Amino acid sequence: MFAARMERLRDRLAEAEVGVALITDDDSVYYFTGYYDYLHMEFGRPTILVVPSDGGSLLITPSMEMDMAEEAAAVDRIEAWNDGMGNEWREALSTVLADAGRIAIEQEQMPPVVRGYLDSLFEKARICDVTFIVADMRMVKSEEELQLARHAGQVAMTMMAAGYDTIRDGVPEYEAALAISAAGTRKSAELLDAYYKDSRMSPNTHFLQIMASGNEITMPHHRASTRIMQRGEPVFLCFCGMTNFHRFKLGFDRTFWIGEIADKSQEAVYQLAVKSQFAALAMLRPGVMAEEVHAAYAEVIQCAGYEYPFRCGRGTGFSYLEKPQLVFGDKTVLQPGMVLAVDGSVSVKKTFRAQVGDSFIVTKDGYEPLTEFPIDLEDVVIN
Repeated sequence: MFAARMERLRDRLAEAEVGVALITDDDSVYYFTGYYDYLHMEFGRPTILVVPSDGGSLLITPSMEMDMAEEAAAVDRIEAWNDGMGNEWREALSTVLADAGRIAIEQEQMPPVVRGYLDSLFEKARICDVTFIVADMRMVKSEEELQLARHAGQVAMTMMAAGYDTIRDGVPEYEAALAISAAGTRKSAELLDAYYKDSRMSPNTHFLQIMASGNEITMPHHRASTRIMQRGEPVFLCFCGMTNFHRFKLGFDRTFWIGEIADKSQEAVYQLAVKSQFAALAMLRPGVMAEEVHAAYAEVIQCAGYEYPFRCGRGTGFSYLEKPQLVFGDKTVLQPGMVLAVDGSVSVKKTFRAQVGDSFIVTKDGYEPLTEFPIDLEDVVIN
């Protein structure tokens, strides 16, 4: 799988008359090599994948990660560097780039320290952007990736069920987060054991739970806190960071109420959010432009008198955000094999916010849902 991706990248580089590509985004390095969980820029240590259009690949990575790199990375050669030794990662990089011709980089993902070093070596005309090639390759998923997506969907639904079962009057938000994390970890471990033999891949969820309740419901990326949830309040659960199975990410969120809907005006807002997602899904199929899906969703919201909403959704995969985005201006034509998060959402400033979201595989004649959880009003009031 990784070798085939690398070969496709070489072909694309040759077509673009690029001598070598430097891949520095964590998720892209994994996509092409299978190498992951190395110490990266959070600790000031770059890992760089060097892919010539007509030669062997090179992985430049910290020496403390050498055992993992040799075990996991599908590359032709590995060069290790150590903190403070010689010119560190720069030595191997300058050597391999000396006669490379045009150099393509992931312009927005390259660490500034690496970009600064390149700029000190080469004139700007010699450096170009490889981001569009990589994003295009990653946009349509392979059968192996689609299996990961389906399993990620199972993990997400298990977590949502755990949240639903824990949200109650008098319960602090963090208790729901703990239950969600435990359920997701156990489901991930079950799937890893049944379908995957990579014992190094952790099943543990590792993202702070996004949730908000009561008068904090308008904060869409609020993290679980010590706040005590109360009867009649709305509760928002988002798994767009938590759903990360075998490095494959999905979007998934729901709005609930505890026991009853104390503020009846919230019912109509919620129903409109659901309607906006349905409108987007009515457009979700091959041959449709990404912005057309967003337009259908936005029309429902704006025609009801609410403000222009944020994007309807986005591509997901080994990154939380991939191409395309379901937003005005993205004219990418949808294709079978894309995985997309599709939301419905309505905000009433400083008062209430309702959001529902799911992930889907685009199929040859429509879409396949990856996340499913009851969405009718009577089903989202937790008794």
